Amino acid sequence: MKVLYAIQGTGNGHLSRARDVIPALQRRGLELDILVSGIQADIHIPNPIKYQLKGLSFIFGKQGNVNLWRTYIKSNAARLQKEIRSIPIEDYDLVINDFEPVSAWACKLKNKPCISFSHQAAVLSPMAPKPEKNDLMGKFILKNYAPTTQQFGLHFQAYEDKVYTPIIRQDIRKADVKDGNHYTVYLPSYSDGRILKTLSEIPNVKWEVFSKHNKVEFFGKNISIRPITNEAFVGSMVGSKGVLCGAGFETPAEALYLGKKIMVIPMKGQYEQQCNSAALKEMGVPVIKSLKNKHLNKIRHWIESDDKTEVDYPDITEQIVRQILEEVVLG
Repeated sequence: MKVLYAIQGTGNGHLSRARDVIPALQRRGLELDILVSGIQADIHIPNPIKYQLKGLSFIFGKQGNVNLWRTYIKSNAARLQKEIRSIPIEDYDLVINDFEPVSAWACKLKNKPCISFSHQAAVLSPMAPKPEKNDLMGKFILKNYAPTTQQFGLHFQAYEDKVYTPIIRQDIRKADVKDGNHYTVYLPSYSDGRILKTLSEIPNVKWEVFSKHNKVEFFGKNISIRPITNEAFVGSMVGSKGVLCGAGFETPAEALYLGKKIMVIPMKGQYEQQCNSAALKEMGVPVIKSLKNKHLNKIRHWIESDDKTEVDYPDITEQIVRQILEEVVLG
């Protein structure tokens, strides 16, 4: 069976997950091609990529949001249409899609089934937690960005059938976990300056900040700014006392698996992260709306607290892949 596995390359979570999903697919004896689209990732996969495309990326801003203007500038409609037409989608028996728009729209235009295996599929589940404020546009974008015909999802909890607990990559599962004296920070939608300004107000804490905006290491009195590499980030998180991060999916899930206390700040105007925040809040994870000085007392309270959210995330990647293939192929 010839399979195309298409992966979103905006952010690092999709590619981190792919590092475990790809071997699981290969062990099923499939003829596997990999497609990656997007321009915002810092993590790479150790596998040959058949199609490397620019796709349609959301560009992170520096004020806790998506930079809509830069997203618009980078989104070349003519190029995107050319990429969609360039994929020989009819050559594949099965297309598995992790929120990747080029292959999804190529399938839609040629009326070919496209199987979603993503966190976004679970977020859209009617059983998954939603924010109090309804965001019709955000929901529309999430549903139509990468349209699929069948959905299998991953979330912080298994809210229904075909929604599974997170895939935790082997780098994390095999790590030697220690309770260190620093806090790992990953807030890609904030500028380094904004992070420095706020966290410097808490001088008695050691912060290790991983930045999408700086390629050079910077060390201050109690704050270090480091470019993102997989090894450095995993090492910092594994040895941390806690993790302050955005309300994405993989980083909070990995931190919870490691038994770290976490606090999340959802990206403004990003419906998926607002949904993630609602789910994490139900689980007892502290959530703050923004990285502003008015929230400093909440951050200080979190630092002083020993409260952690316990989770059970078994290694079920092989089981999930088997179930998807059996249900899709055998019906």
